[in-house]
Amino acid sequence: MQQENQKLLRVCYFGTYRANFTRSRILLAGLRSRENVQVLECHSQLWHSIDDRVDKASGGWRDPRFVRRVLGTYWRLFRAHNRMPDYDVMLIGYPGQFDSYLARLLTWWRRKPMALDIHMSLYLVAEERGLIEKSPRTGRLISKLEKGGLKLPDLLFSENHAYEAYYCRQYALEQKRFVQVPHGADNRVFHPRPISPPEHPFRVTYHGGYLPSHGMEAIIGAAVLLRDEPDIVFHFFGEGPEKTKVATTAEKEALTNVHFHGFVSQDDLLDGIAQSHLCLGVFGMTKQSHYTIQNKVWEGLAMSRPVISGDSEVARESLVHGEHIYLVPRNDPQALAEAIRKLRSDPHLREAIARGGYERYLSGNSVEAIGRITEQALRSVVD
Repeated sequence: MQQENQKLLRVCYFGTYRANFTRSRILLAGLRSRENVQVLECHSQLWHSIDDRVDKASGGWRDPRFVRRVLGTYWRLFRAHNRMPDYDVMLIGYPGQFDSYLARLLTWWRRKPMALDIHMSLYLVAEERGLIEKSPRTGRLISKLEKGGLKLPDLLFSENHAYEAYYCRQYALEQKRFVQVPHGADNRVFHPRPISPPEHPFRVTYHGGYLPSHGMEAIIGAAVLLRDEPDIVFHFFGEGPEKTKVATTAEKEALTNVHFHGFVSQDDLLDGIAQSHLCLGVFGMTKQSHYTIQNKVWEGLAMSRPVISGDSEVARESLVHGEHIYLVPRNDPQALAEAIRKLRSDPHLREAIARGGYERYLSGNSVEAIGRITEQALRSVVD
């Protein structure tokens, strides 16, 4: 009833990234699910692919052709904004730290407030992927541009207190400028399916990128420790920079309990998760792994599957061990292997965690819940 009485909120969703990141898709879908919110997209594509972004962050930004591409992209974005109808607030989608420079000029011109969904630090991501070490000059540039880009918006969206504290330390920002908008999963895609895990074998599934923050060595290490228990099998879905290392370990150890599927269709991935007795989260020791709850965790919970993930303050801030999720020490193959054994032998605990995790997801991390929180945050700088 309260929503019906509110005036229409017109949101200009702005940036050089189309909503192809999970975070952006969820925010947009959430806002569009709100009865009194209208979303207007203002977009001009800058990046061609992940490899393109990595190449430019590794020093390729010095190429004159890339400079021309940047100028052309922002000119088109400027012209697209000129054609935009009136709106109440601009929201810059992730990763838009660099887009906020032009956005600030445009919102000043229209005298509108501006919010930025940070989600993750571009500098921290580049650092953990080794790009800063490869090109220190690029690292300094990213840090300066990110710092400036974060000082311009009226409101900053963060996922949790830990990431807020990082930004405040790194860039001397005031905490009062932040509002928390949690991460989640797209329940239009990730939801319980009418498929059950087989009686045998016991399936443990990992899906996503093979990244340092995900602790792939701990996962394959657990598979090595469980090699003599043939009723436990691991299924890996996805690609990434550390896949070769993981596959090499599996080959070297002659593991028969590990299956690599690579990229598969969306339906095959969802069926794979639905048939899992357990889903794996992240177990790395990087800063990034401690500052966020990754997509794969929420996606497993959204599909009502029990999830094991690495312990952290951020995880315990949102989820209760043994009720919503099963947490283990990070980067510890032995602890992970023991947790898998325990949950294999206790189906009642698995079912309780799956049920509790799903209910926790629906209460605050679904598309609808995030849409409600995002609308409230944006109205705080409009009203």
